[in-house]
Amino acid sequence: MTARDDQSIVVVIDDDALVREAVSDLLRTVGLQSKLFASVPDFLKWKRPDAPCCLVLDVRLPGLSGLDFQSELNKKSAQIPIVFMTAHGDIPMSVRAMKGGAVDFLSKPFRDQDLIDAVQSGLEQDRNRRTGTHAAEHVKSAFEGLTAREKEIMSFVAAGLMNKQIAGKMGVTEVTVKFHRANVMRKMGAKSVADLVRMVDALGADRPER
Repeated sequence: MTARDDQSIVVVIDDDALVREAVSDLLRTVGLQSKLFASVPDFLKWKRPDAPCCLVLDVRLPGLSGLDFQSELNKKSAQIPIVFMTAHGDIPMSVRAMKGGAVDFLSKPFRDQDLIDAVQSGLEQDRNRRTGTHAAEHVKSAFEGLTAREKEIMSFVAAGLMNKQIAGKMGVTEVTVKFHRANVMRKMGAKSVADLVRMVDALGADRPER
């Protein structure tokens, strides 16, 4: 999938206008659109689009440095993949950046392909994160649409109980359990018990004792 297909965008923050434009031109050669900023405050004024993003960030910036900004983003759990670039890097800086979750730490001048590869990796990370988030939201919404009895049966099924066992615990017929169990599988979009177990785990729901 290309940037044009999914509207992904690369944010470039560097106080050197020539560097910003050079990075933008490079990204454009592989079909990636970019948004350029001279500082972190400028970036924070911008409304981030609902699309996969990757941040290409200079380490040395006026005001808040790139590394300090990474720390602030992590504190706020603002998940955006970061590719650092710097002309004044050292090992402690790179270690701090990578421990903070950076995709890469590139020293200027860097190979064009190294930046492209790092950015593509960052965008793929964000696509995967967004897909996982949307899937989790779907599971939560589907679970909230279950009746109280369906939720109870779902927990028993996830705990590994057979229909007969569930019927005994709930004081209902096995036919009733089968009916509600089928509804649970349909509403949750689960194709197997294993699917249902994963959904229960994702929801953080308790499983009753067998």
